[in-house]
Amino acid sequence: MNSFTRSIDLLSRAMDVNTLRYQVSANNIANAEVPNYKRQTVNFESELKRAFESEKDTEHRIQLTRTDDRHIQIDTPVDFRTVEPRRVTDWESTANANGNNVDPEVEAMNIMKIQLNYRLLAQLENFEFSQVKTAMKR
Repeated sequence: MNSFTRSIDLLSRAMDVNTLRYQVSANNIANAEVPNYKRQTVNFESELKRAFESEKDTEHRIQLTRTDDRHIQIDTPVDFRTVEPRRVTDWESTANANGNNVDPEVEAMNIMKIQLNYRLLAQLENFEFSQVKTAMKR
């Protein structure tokens, strides 16, 4: 996969994850007064980092041979396109007397950060396509 295709794919996936984060934060705000509701977050970057590290590590690994399909495959790199975002529920903390742990101010700041991040990703994607457009004009 060339760098342009990879960059566009990563930017698109990051925008999708930001959309999910926005929905999760909005849901947290909507449930800020619900007794015993626990806030959720989205985990994506750590899994994506693990996939990139597994791709990098394959160059220096010893290749293992499997004699049966039922054997565990440990030397196969994780493809970054298979990494999916996960919703994570914070069961540990309790901020309010009713058992709810949502802080609406923190969630509002998260939404602002998510919106700015989405704009940045959209600008980066636009820049990638403008480079291709410039190259095609020549």
